[in-house]
Amino acid sequence: MTVAEKTTIDQSEVDRFSKMAAEWWNPDGKFKPLHKFNPVRLSYIRDHAAQHFGKDPHGPKPLDGLCLLDIGCGGGLLCEPMTRMGASVIGADASETNIEIAKIHAEQSGLEIDYRAETSEALSAAGEKFDIILNMEVVEHVADVDLFLTSCADMLKPGGLMFVATINRTMKAMALAIIGAEYVLRWLPRGTHQYEKLVRPEEITTPLGNSGLSLVDQTGVFYNPLQDQWNLSNDMDVNYMMLLERKT
Repeated sequence: MTVAEKTTIDQSEVDRFSKMAAEWWNPDGKFKPLHKFNPVRLSYIRDHAAQHFGKDPHGPKPLDGLCLLDIGCGGGLLCEPMTRMGASVIGADASETNIEIAKIHAEQSGLEIDYRAETSEALSAAGEKFDIILNMEVVEHVADVDLFLTSCADMLKPGGLMFVATINRTMKAMALAIIGAEYVLRWLPRGTHQYEKLVRPEEITTPLGNSGLSLVDQTGVFYNPLQDQWNLSNDMDVNYMMLLERKT
């Protein structure tokens, strides 16, 4: 495959999520784990972005005036709250079905969001630039991790922030995030994640570092069954989030 032919699209992954697209906004459906995960990732994004850009995290529009890309946006579970926080949002996904679901829900919610069925490399080639890029729960589903990350990095403005969330490639993650979540507890459909496609932290920081981004923060995220909620943690062996910045 030549450089020109390289793509981040893993068609089997696109097809898998397209088949479940109607479930995106059902809090008790196949994406229930993402609905439960949303509060902790939303507060992480809001608090760090507001601090970085000199905004009030508890104000009505903490992301006002900022241009944001949610790459691999799915049905728009992050795009809508980011828009409500004041950001100008582009949501991009390789699945046209996901994008159509996202468009319909945004219209029903009275929100203006620019949804596009496009890849990161296509957006990058078009010269798009953003203050914030959300790269959440998508890197483990792409065909070419380095191409995906570097094309995302190319779209980050000087002084901009990139948030990344994914699952670590460890035996602990295999036990909890795949066997436990998909086969025992059945939180997710079987096959949602493949162990070999999980991504270690250094496999994110290395290509992004080579693209001029610096690591600002990293945190583990764990599910507390007693509280029935996700919390931040020092343990990055399973789920984790990272924050990177392109210095001015």
